[in-house]
Amino acid sequence: MEILWYLVAGAFIGVLARLILPGKENMGCIMTVLLGALGALLAGSFGQWIGWYVFPSWIGFVVAVVFAIVIIAIYDWLKRR
Repeated sequence: MEILWYLVAGAFIGVLARLILPGKENMGCIMTVLLGALGALLAGSFGQWIGWYVFPSWIGFVVAVVFAIVIIAIYDWLKRR
């Protein structure tokens, strides 16, 4: 059930991360959602693994957005190379 939540929340998180970290790359909606979902999944797994928070929480949401921003920035950097 948590993975489904990460995918659904990933759409919102990806769009929010894209608004915070705008750029000129041609990243489509699907890639934005996928990277947002990946950020949410990694943040949720990492946060629960080290015991920072329990699923779901507002801290987890903030951490997921930060992870998504980092993943989008890395994707953008790799795409430009």
